[in-house]
Amino acid sequence: MDQCYDNESVSFFYNHSGKHLSLHWQPRDVVMVVLGLTVSVVVLLTNLLVIVAIISNRRLHLPIYYLLGNLAAADLFAGLAYLFLMLHTGPRTAQLSVKVWFLRQGLLDASLSASVVNLLAIAVERHRSVMAVQPLSLLPRGRVLLLMAGSWVVALGLALLPSYWNCLCNLDHCARLAPLYSRTFLTAWALGNLLAFLLMAAVYARIFLYVRRRMNRMSQHAGFHPRYRETTIALVKTVVIILGAFVVCWTPGQVVLLLDGLGCESCNVLVVEKYFLLLAEANSLVNPVVYSCRDAEMRSTFRRLLCGCLRSSSRHMPRNGPKPGMRVSLPDSGHPLVDSSL
Repeated sequence: MDQCYDNESVSFFYNHSGKHLSLHWQPRDVVMVVLGLTVSVVVLLTNLLVIVAIISNRRLHLPIYYLLGNLAAADLFAGLAYLFLMLHTGPRTAQLSVKVWFLRQGLLDASLSASVVNLLAIAVERHRSVMAVQPLSLLPRGRVLLLMAGSWVVALGLALLPSYWNCLCNLDHCARLAPLYSRTFLTAWALGNLLAFLLMAAVYARIFLYVRRRMNRMSQHAGFHPRYRETTIALVKTVVIILGAFVVCWTPGQVVLLLDGLGCESCNVLVVEKYFLLLAEANSLVNPVVYSCRDAEMRSTFRRLLCGCLRSSSRHMPRNGPKPGMRVSLPDSGHPLVDSSL
């Protein structure tokens, strides 16, 4: 029977797998942590803005926006997971207990799983609405909520797998990138994600091509409204861009995990590990940018929320009136603006 090493330190597993564990802060560690913390904060703020926008604007209370909001929640969760990682990395890794290390990695796994499952749910919604000739689907709210809740149950379930599927009792199977993970788990995890990426790409490609063909046929009829065509294609393009960005940002990291899981000795996976992880986290910044560029209603809601915050903060500023030598102008909104440039 194999001996288990549950009571060993994290350093024990890192030393066994050959992964260097810093005991003192190096300039490279500091740069990565500062950059990572910055990205995490921006991810949290931008995706929180998306969620608030969908909640506050009743025009966005539609199935597709509920699911996009759930995807923003997954990105928000990814920001929290990466923030937790940045606060427990570098020399702090050696001080972690095995349970906290599994928690740190499990949060990252859950954020990826939540994003994948949410993209699959959006694919189901888009396929259903396109086939029903309904650009903004009327999927029952209960079913939408079930899809949203189900995505988190699946994500959390997958994130718990490494707690039981690891190398604590079989050191020869420990991976290099994640020294407490089993290589067989990494292989299955990476292959599963890459297959899911391919499946989603195929589904979205089919939807996009189908919509284009159908819109071209329908545009020949006299009663066809051009606005319907624009709305349908715009929504499909938006989710295709979101999927494309997701695949581009996450695929390099999954390929590296697969190579490590397969035991590729000549592949220097540790060199690119942190950069690919940062690239994956940057994906959580992409979706709010896509919404701003592709969706006029979402863009106007962002503008209204941000301007509202600026107005509320300006109310708390002292009102002493314009000083001599300042110009006061009245814009369209009717609120005086003080130009202190003179």
